[in-house]
Amino acid sequence: MQMGNHDNVLSPLGRVNNIRPLYISERTKRERERERERGRYSKTRSAKYTLAMEESNNEVNRDDSFRRIPDQDLVDPEKNKGRRDVDGDKVVDGNKGVEEASIEKIFASKEVPSWQNQLTFRAFFVSFVLGVLFSFIVMKLNLTTGIIPSLNVSAALLGFFFIKTWTKFLNKAGLLKQPFTRQENTVIQTCVVASSGIAFSGGFGSYLFGMSKSVADQSTEANDAQNIKNPELGWMIGFLFVVSFLGLFSVVPLRKIMIIDFKLTYPSGTATAHLINSFHTPQGAKLAKKQVRALGRFFSFSFLWGFFQWFFTGGDDCGFVNFPTFGLKAYENRFFFDFSATYVGVGMICPYLINISMLVGAVLSWGIMWPLIDARKGDWFPADLSPSSLHGLQGYRVFIAIAMILGDGLYNFFKVLGRTLFGLYHQVFKKDSHTILPVGNSSSHVNPPSLSYDDHRRTHLFLKDQIPKWFAFAGYITIAIISAATVPHIFHQLKWYYIVVIYIIAPTLAFCNAYGCGLTDWSLASTYGKLAIFTIGGWAGANHGGVLAGLAACGVMMNIVSTASDLMQDFKTGYLTLASPRSMFVSQIIGTAMGCVISPCVFWLFYKAFHDLGVPGSEYPAPYALVYRNMAILGVEGFSALPKNCLTLCYIFFIAAIVINAIRDGVGTKRASFIPIPMAMAIPFYLGSYFAIDMCVGSLILFVWQKYNKAKADAFGPAVASGLICGDGIWTLPSSILALAGVNPPICMKFLSRVTNAKVDAFLNP
Repeated sequence: MQMGNHDNVLSPLGRVNNIRPLYISERTKRERERERERGRYSKTRSAKYTLAMEESNNEVNRDDSFRRIPDQDLVDPEKNKGRRDVDGDKVVDGNKGVEEASIEKIFASKEVPSWQNQLTFRAFFVSFVLGVLFSFIVMKLNLTTGIIPSLNVSAALLGFFFIKTWTKFLNKAGLLKQPFTRQENTVIQTCVVASSGIAFSGGFGSYLFGMSKSVADQSTEANDAQNIKNPELGWMIGFLFVVSFLGLFSVVPLRKIMIIDFKLTYPSGTATAHLINSFHTPQGAKLAKKQVRALGRFFSFSFLWGFFQWFFTGGDDCGFVNFPTFGLKAYENRFFFDFSATYVGVGMICPYLINISMLVGAVLSWGIMWPLIDARKGDWFPADLSPSSLHGLQGYRVFIAIAMILGDGLYNFFKVLGRTLFGLYHQVFKKDSHTILPVGNSSSHVNPPSLSYDDHRRTHLFLKDQIPKWFAFAGYITIAIISAATVPHIFHQLKWYYIVVIYIIAPTLAFCNAYGCGLTDWSLASTYGKLAIFTIGGWAGANHGGVLAGLAACGVMMNIVSTASDLMQDFKTGYLTLASPRSMFVSQIIGTAMGCVISPCVFWLFYKAFHDLGVPGSEYPAPYALVYRNMAILGVEGFSALPKNCLTLCYIFFIAAIVINAIRDGVGTKRASFIPIPMAMAIPFYLGSYFAIDMCVGSLILFVWQKYNKAKADAFGPAVASGLICGDGIWTLPSSILALAGVNPPICMKFLSRVTNAKVDAFLNP
């Protein structure tokens, strides 16, 4: 499951750094000695041994022990040539021989537990604990920048560590009744990501919080009572329970078509499955323990660093987070490094291009555009407006960012839709079961290999535990009726017939999103949500609470299409780990139910502890809440609210986003890696560059590490990054409790210019 992301900026791209294990053979020392005696190895200057040119690739796959290498190498066989794994052993050339290595033969001697036995109490207990942890992390990211990387690796790794520790303790006490299996590991990962995913799809940093008075007060339009609904714990939990399960039932009947017939890739689900498989091999278990130790060290460092910083934040604009790294003038334009361990870790997970794109967007907006527009104060907009007024400079920041987000989203929507229709055309209308779906640069007419041992075993077990279609249909209709009857009582502006229309259309959109995600690993949940904002908001009208109706409809639509693609990713993971579809479905249901309670409670803690939540410039500005609300205002009232020349600039950047994406797709993958991504560029337009600088520092650390030792960086980089994110994220729990208890930091560390400091000294010492 993708952890969600705002406008899918990072989730599909952040997943690139997940590790997908390929399995290659490892010779024993005795075999290597024999090979050397026969002249089959030649010694290199570095005292390593490389395979001689005449060695056949078939011999490479004789041994039954396997090692992991990064999943990026599966994509490009050329990258495998001459590569070495973490322990220095040579990887086979290209992908030759990889197809012959059977993963399932490694586990052939292990019995696959029934789907009921895959669902254990210990699995759900650990899932609950990790769900709380990750909900805090996702909530903090939601309310600061809205940038959320994929945390699948962390969920799988920590799930493995906790249960392995649990079973080891019970085994020593002679109380172990059921061993820990990869199927149970898959259940934990599915449940954790489903639970914490509600922190994103629940809209606590976007549409749901955008309904509040604190966000509405930042705009002079549509801020009347019928377009405002302040967060309350009761209605948030109720709303999530009636809208979060429909997507799960909408795609259940399609699981065989998507996974078996169409053979969709689902890159994140595949990467997670291979990661879990590797954990349960002897070599993989050893590496996993080392990764957990690395994660624990950096978790401790990040947590203690957050605790240390807290002592210096005893006032507004105090602490390390306001350190003017590049000078006070740059600080005024939000160019500074704020010492955030979270975003350094996020930068290590996200691809270099994402981080550089955001830095380019920051320089373009805060370094060039906003100073030029601010110089037009008094001409383009009144000079006496407050800094947060959308009729002033803030309006340009918000609406130009929205234009770029919509342009990028619209382009990718039609691109994914086109690939989806193209794939369906070949699969259904041409009855071409041998057609490979258009992923990457693959040819559309290549005959697939015969069914392997792995595919045969996986298909057999995947089809063994069927989920009845009548159950899926009955579940969808029942929940839809309950939802259509309940949601209008929560949002009276959202009429029951609006909801019925959404639920009639939603299964088709859920299928398109799940199918497109299988092709490209790109979920368009937020794009479908924006469509609901404009269509339902415009239908309701300004005089009937159209802004609130549009935001609520966004929530209904996002939850359906997001959970649909997430479940299909989980089915793919289960298929590759021999986890039953029933256990995957039940785990997703339980994880979603957990999230419907945990995420509102975590948000409520933030909401009560930090009274400036959602205010620009505060610790938690919740930038996308204002963005989503202004989208709803545009959908209801049109462009009359925009300041002078803002609409023209919006058109320019909307078209530019489409053109840049088209160029990226047209020049090929290699050249596209040097062209920035418009969606990523748009984020700092509103927020500033400080977090982009943090993320670029994370990229720099990973880059230097990879230059020094690429294999080790690939193996331990995600663990180190996860430790930095988790430690800083979990610090928000004690800091929130301290704020609720009225305990304030004792020191304010603030930076002043020399002139200002002289005035302060003169005032204090007359």
